[in-house]
Amino acid sequence: MTEVRHESVAPTRTQWLTPGGEIDAHRHDDHQIIYASRGVVAVTTDAGSWVAPGTRAIWVPAGTVHAHRAHGDLELHLVGLPAADNPLDLTAPAVLAVGPLLRELIVAYTSTTGEQGPERDRLRAVLLDQLRASPQQPLHVPRPRHALLRAVCALLQADPGDNRTLADFGQEVGASDRTLSRLFRSDLGMTFPQWRTQLRLHHALVLLADGKQVTAVAHQCGWSSASAFIDVFRRTFGHTPGAHPGGQAVVSRPPER
Repeated sequence: MTEVRHESVAPTRTQWLTPGGEIDAHRHDDHQIIYASRGVVAVTTDAGSWVAPGTRAIWVPAGTVHAHRAHGDLELHLVGLPAADNPLDLTAPAVLAVGPLLRELIVAYTSTTGEQGPERDRLRAVLLDQLRASPQQPLHVPRPRHALLRAVCALLQADPGDNRTLADFGQEVGASDRTLSRLFRSDLGMTFPQWRTQLRLHHALVLLADGKQVTAVAHQCGWSSASAFIDVFRRTFGHTPGAHPGGQAVVSRPPER
């Protein structure tokens, strides 16, 4: 992110992006909530990447340099909040759970940007109340700082389905699995299996939004079977990968066996 656009006010609006569409690196003096009611949005910062389907929103604190990328046809809802308005007291980007009520509040608030008055103020107040009750979700793929970890992570980012062990990767980059395991914990705050699962879920969301079949996504992302993938996906997101949370199917679910 070399050229960074600066905007003093974070916009509140609804925006549509085609698959692969991007919003270049920029920062605001305000906080911003980023929510996709259709498609999947990926937000990238210097610290890593965050990805969110329709049951999640991304919180971007004031001053954070970030870029957006659309996967699938994206209906993007952006909510700007003054720097003094931080309902979760978060100083770093985070993924938040979005229930049905919060979803409708975000969609309504970003669809009435030209309106002012007490009704809109009440809508905003309820939206903030719902945000305060939204738990954070572990959907962050942190970016490593250490050169050895960058080498290992680059191999997995090139092929998330690579099922080699940490010892195998260590042989390729010239480090022991014990050293790499220690670096994953100290540099990224998670174990190697946790990081790889996060990366695979991130990649799976992108593939699903692009219309890939569930079985193909499971194979490309390294799961042993479609059922194993569906189980991890359901436990993480609260729904199966076969249906978009907003109601539109993005892939067809394989038949139950």
